[in-house]
Amino acid sequence: MFLSHSIIRKLPAAGLIVAALGLAGCSQEKTEVKDIIRPVKVVEIAQAHDTRQLSYSGSVRARTEMNLGFRVNGKITERLVDIGQRVVPGDVLARIDATDYQLSVKSAEANLNAAERQVETADLARHRAEQLFSKNFAPKSQLDQATLSYDQAVATRDSARSSLDQAKNQVGYTDLKADRNGIVTAVAADVGQVVGTGTPVVTVAVDGEKEVLIAVPEMEIAEFKPGKIVKAAFWSDSALALDGKVREVAGSADQQSRTFAVRVSLPNDARVLLGMTANIEASATNERQLVSIPLSALAQKDSQPIVWTVDRGADTVHARPVKVAEFAADGVRVAEGLKPGDVVVAAGTQFMTENLKVKLAGDTALQSASAEDDSGNTRQLR
Repeated sequence: MFLSHSIIRKLPAAGLIVAALGLAGCSQEKTEVKDIIRPVKVVEIAQAHDTRQLSYSGSVRARTEMNLGFRVNGKITERLVDIGQRVVPGDVLARIDATDYQLSVKSAEANLNAAERQVETADLARHRAEQLFSKNFAPKSQLDQATLSYDQAVATRDSARSSLDQAKNQVGYTDLKADRNGIVTAVAADVGQVVGTGTPVVTVAVDGEKEVLIAVPEMEIAEFKPGKIVKAAFWSDSALALDGKVREVAGSADQQSRTFAVRVSLPNDARVLLGMTANIEASATNERQLVSIPLSALAQKDSQPIVWTVDRGADTVHARPVKVAEFAADGVRVAEGLKPGDVVVAAGTQFMTENLKVKLAGDTALQSASAEDDSGNTRQLR
């Protein structure tokens, strides 16, 4: 609405007031602004579980594995078993050259014969000294000397006999024999190699109980106590699942991996073979639960971290202070301030103001936040 200057000059004062009100009405009509309703992207905090599942992979092995080696040193002349071959007590696994040990037996036999002749000679001298002493033809000292010589000869003979037995044993030790039922799992030395006493030559997995060896990080080792029941699944057979029991937990962590070795005993089952890959699952209690929200959902007010929560009834947002536990690559871990059912603005927090009207349905879909335990294992909450 416009009035020319000539018309305005002719209007009386009352007319000017009416015209001014008309102009103001036109201006107000143009500047009237509707309330802003901002669409927002949100995440919803869901109820977390009281327990979590821990899963570690390991290999099936025999509870007892023997690294067998010769009890004497020498050069290997024969290897009579291969990997995967079954053995029983008395089976010869390997041999070393026994020539030197057989010569030692002959030397010990000769020494024993000489010692026995010495005993016979000393015994004759002792009997003669006794006869001479009984007839007062020799002093008591001569009899004592003869008796002492005889005792020394007997001791020398006994020592020679023991040396012969030891030499014969060493000849027997040149054969490496199995002493229990089992299966050969490794061969560490072969024909022509010179090995020392006790050097591992053949590894035998003893028949009987099997177990799974897993490596558990230090933050979870408290969840594995001897006697704890766990689940064992096997990659080779998805239908095969057994109840295992934690048998042994290492007393110290590995220096390099910083993990603890845990051995899980398995029930006797013919389908479980040595070397199979097994997955051990154990349940653990959540001592504290953290909520993971996107980094973009975190804001600040009066130097305090906050999030903007949505009141579904009024479709408005409100600032809520939170306690941040840690920052991670995938978001922020919140320890306090949020509870299940809370709807949090996930993006655009810089545009939020107290009681701002927002729109959730339609263009913006609800997402879900992640609840976490203190170990960092996440679980998507729907």
